[in-house]
Amino acid sequence: QVQLSESGGGLVQAGDSLRLSCAASGRTDSTYAMGWFRQPPGKDREFVAAMRRSGGFTYYADSVKGRFTISRENAKGAANLQMNNLKLEDTAVYYCAAVTSRRPGPLTTMGSYDYWGQGTEVTVSS
Repeated sequence: QVQLSESGGGLVQAGDSLRLSCAASGRTDSTYAMGWFRQPPGKDREFVAAMRRSGGFTYYADSVKGRFTISRENAKGAANLQMNNLKLEDTAVYYCAAVTSRRPGPLTTMGSYDYWGQGTEVTVSS
């Protein structure tokens, strides 16, 4: 099993930066890929970023490309999300996700992941 726990959220102003962390426990060396999703207030959960354990492949939603950066610490089984130039529309609960083997679906979909954290809230004000 893999247990995930997000941290680093908070209340910030537009233009500020935040760094979210996803701490993993259990078999931390077994993840094939990790990703970040977010759920804005009153909206569905949406894809943010993902990275494979090997190969250096990264994926970003168009809304965050150029502003957010995902990174992994494979030895710890952890994933970070650096968020720069935050906008009002970035307000959401951010979730970390992991999968231990390759799945048929793309890493941009929630169904491709087996493990989820409980979320960390990010609120951006003007």
